[in-house]
Amino acid sequence: MSTITSDAVRHAHQLTVTRIGGRIGAEIGGVRLSGDLSDETVAQIRAALLTHKVVFFRGQDHLDEAGHEAFARRLGELVAHPTVPSADGRYSLGIDSHHGARANQWHTDVTFVPAYPAFSVLRAVTVPPYGGDTLWANTATAYAGLPEPLRTLADGLRAVHSNAYDYAALSPEGLPEALAQYREVFTSTVFRTEHPVVRVHPETDERTLVLGNFVERISGLTGRDSRALLDLFQAHVERPENTVRWSWTPGDVAVWDNRATQHYGVDDSDDHERALRRVTVDGDVPVGPDGRPSVLLSPDAVPAPAFGIASGASTTA
Repeated sequence: MSTITSDAVRHAHQLTVTRIGGRIGAEIGGVRLSGDLSDETVAQIRAALLTHKVVFFRGQDHLDEAGHEAFARRLGELVAHPTVPSADGRYSLGIDSHHGARANQWHTDVTFVPAYPAFSVLRAVTVPPYGGDTLWANTATAYAGLPEPLRTLADGLRAVHSNAYDYAALSPEGLPEALAQYREVFTSTVFRTEHPVVRVHPETDERTLVLGNFVERISGLTGRDSRALLDLFQAHVERPENTVRWSWTPGDVAVWDNRATQHYGVDDSDDHERALRRVTVDGDVPVGPDGRPSVLLSPDAVPAPAFGIASGASTTA
């Protein structure tokens, strides 16, 4: 598939792609998102997405839950969160500050299952008067920027990811009741999956780092050694030059390649409400440079959520 490589703006009909970060991020204009976009327009959006890793659309206030879902479906088969109930009974996950779900940490969505989402589509509904930005990091340029000995080391490592972690430690100012309730729902099924630390991207052939807050440990290591390696590689992901920051306005939509990014929702808007909706597109099982795929360690299989297919069902069937 061809990709858009212009550093400035590439026009096709009325669609524009404007680069906003040196290594990640572009804003797409001239598009009213819907499920009725032409195949050509969808291909242009996908090409920009693969090139820039995250793309942003302003002024999509017309979208509701159904329209959001219809657009996301043009990128692939939709999949609901494995444990957290949706906001609409279908695919739309509520990212709401008052539910204790402030993601003040770097992560890639749902890496605790083998075939975690390929793309995420996030829509701003309610935006605080200040704060509440989201940052994204390019895990392909993070890998490419590693010194050669570290790339060689990373290529041979695997790591265990899980949805069971300490919410209170990550959100010390959160209400204990809200954190406990969210944790109970989020870990209603505890998953553990072993991924390669480096995956080969199925569409671009780039190598990307598979890390973030769902990582429990490096396989074969414990304690201090595991933490030291995780911190070392994660620090390269978080380098400012690998990131882009977006300040939300109502009606904004962000779409990112979840196989080549991490993101961080900044919890700095005090008690003001921040509500977004996320729909995800089903992904495939990562494969490392050595050809070994990711492996589900527990439970025995990924169960189907309350609505729709189980993660990976559309790509592994």
